[in-house]
Amino acid sequence: QVQLVESGGGLVQAGGALRLSCAASGNIYRVNHMGWDRQVPGKKRELVAIVTDAGITDYADSVKGRFTISMDGTKNTVYLQMNSLKPEDTAVYYCTAQIKYGGDYWGQGTQVTVSS
Repeated sequence: QVQLVESGGGLVQAGGALRLSCAASGNIYRVNHMGWDRQVPGKKRELVAIVTDAGITDYADSVKGRFTISMDGTKNTVYLQMNSLKPEDTAVYYCTAQIKYGGDYWGQGTQVTVSS
């Protein structure tokens, strides 16, 4: 079993910044990729950003140029630096991980609220 523990959410004013962290622990052979999804009540969960173990990244169009994802493979930890935050970034952010030979996992979620 694998556990994902997120931290770093909170309340920030528009234009501000937050950094999310997520550490994976447990029965981990190797991390294929880690990332972040987000969900607003009543809407579908969407991919925000993803990073592979090779360092390849991808972002939702809505966050390109503002968010940066990175991963420390030695610590099985993924980070999401969020700059120039907008009220429409308000959501619950979920850490995701795909573990080689282990499957897919999601964290409990951390609330990010951006006030206008």
